[in-house]
Amino acid sequence: HLVTGIRNNMKNVLMTLRDKILLRKRSIIETINDQLKNICDAEHSRHRSFGNFITNLVSSLIAYSFQEKKPGIKFEKEQNKNGQLALFY
Repeated sequence: HLVTGIRNNMKNVLMTLRDKILLRKRSIIETINDQLKNICDAEHSRHRSFGNFITNLVSSLIAYSFQEKKPGIKFEKEQNKNGQLALFY
């Protein structure tokens, strides 16, 4: 599911509340992607096998998990007794 901002030349389509919240938090998501690429060395390289690709990807995610300070998004869903959905961020 790709979430993009609405541009002037796009058709009017209703966005879900979850997508709107994620668009507001895009800078945090881009920061995490930047840290994975530069600090944890999760860069695209020409792997000769699928196993090597997965090994590189998992090793960079493990290196990221050992970082002390990690940006994050608190995103919780809660449904009350009336059936309404509440999002906390």
